Amino acid sequence: MRKKTFAAAALIAAATLTLSACGGGADDGGSPVAVVSEEGGDAKAATVLDQPFEKPDLVLTDTKGRKYDLREETAGRPTLIYFGYTNCPDVCPLTMNNIAVAKTKLPKAQQDELRIVFVTTDPDRDTPAALGTWLKGIDPQAVGLSGDFATIQAAARTLGISIEPPHKEKGKIVSTHGTQVVAFSPKTDAGYVLYGEDATVDDYIKDLPKLAEGEKP
Repeated sequence: MRKKTFAAAALIAAATLTLSACGGGADDGGSPVAVVSEEGGDAKAATVLDQPFEKPDLVLTDTKGRKYDLREETAGRPTLIYFGYTNCPDVCPLTMNNIAVAKTKLPKAQQDELRIVFVTTDPDRDTPAALGTWLKGIDPQAVGLSGDFATIQAAARTLGISIEPPHKEKGKIVSTHGTQVVAFSPKTDAGYVLYGEDATVDDYIKDLPKLAEGEKP
């Protein structure tokens, strides 16, 4: 089967241009470049990286107000990381709900092992308490992280995800951010699969059993 090779930065730039109510913005130019392979004609939601991303060295605050060391807390566990904000009217809640619904289809043991991490791009409004309330209605097991914006932005950049400081548009505060979900392997702790905002609940239902084992979807 024919393979197409892309640069991750190009994929990310294209995805950023398709952001809807979360806002759209240009790539920051500082994104790392990784070679990825996509099987032609399969229309797969997943993009497998030939050169996986290193898990960000990120320490923030969880919904209980406790320090959360991302690398330490998720080591050896299948992990999905998404950057977004609770006031997003569409893309963020849809993405998180799709993942949460798909998670319920996993065996209980795999559900307990899976870490779904939501990192806010709007930390001034998304306090630990606000994140906890929002995530409780989606997946009470999901991890919500808040903290210093510059720290969050820098961590996202290591995954090729562009985030801009929240700003006002038509009287509303908007957070412009990339919408990729990055899946990290429990075997290597590396981010080896990307999903865009078009990934459906069925895509995640199909792929999560493999991601839970560190396999390619």
